[in-house]
Amino acid sequence: MSGDARPAVVLLSGGMDSATVLYWARAEGFAPTALSFRYGQRHSAELQAARRLAQEVNCELVEMDLDLAKFGASALTDPEIAVPEGPDDGIPATYVPARNTVFLSIALALAEARDIHDICIGVNAIDYSGYPDCRGEFISAFEKMANLATRDGVEGRPFRIHTPLIDWTKAEIIRAGVRLGVDYAMTVSCYRADSDGRACGTCEACRLRREGFETAEVEDSTRYQE
Repeated sequence: MSGDARPAVVLLSGGMDSATVLYWARAEGFAPTALSFRYGQRHSAELQAARRLAQEVNCELVEMDLDLAKFGASALTDPEIAVPEGPDDGIPATYVPARNTVFLSIALALAEARDIHDICIGVNAIDYSGYPDCRGEFISAFEKMANLATRDGVEGRPFRIHTPLIDWTKAEIIRAGVRLGVDYAMTVSCYRADSDGRACGTCEACRLRREGFETAEVEDSTRYQE
């Protein structure tokens, strides 16, 4: 990466969307610092994927430990709540209360501490599961808050939240990722992936991912459980 590259914090879950944003940031001339969270999710396979992706693009990966499982109320953090296998009416059981608000707040703290003013996140408001914190309205509101609540913001060094995938379908994301060189076999999207990162093939995340590959007419490189 050129010494003239502008630094950016990239939220990296290890899934398809965040991987695409990581590669997009690099292609756009940013020098990314990846940020991942161990927040009490059902499996660690996505964190392993994030490490592989950060290594692949030769960027620093900052890992943070949170315990959102203490709060429960989500199928992703509470094993007593079943992961749905189809689309829900309304906000699904896999919604983690305030997750993106928490993640972006920590990304903002990291960015301000390191004199970074660009934050990239792979939220998507088209082919998504109905999460309210994946919408453009939320991102706009958070960006406004960030510039009201920080020293850099009030002193005229504003933060910008980049959401390049916000209006893309899964197929469009996949096509863009292929052009950028993303190896989607390295990513983990499944809510119920096993310890080796193999996908269940039946949860909502797997359904959206599979349909994206089919619509994009790109070979599905996902590793599925037997």
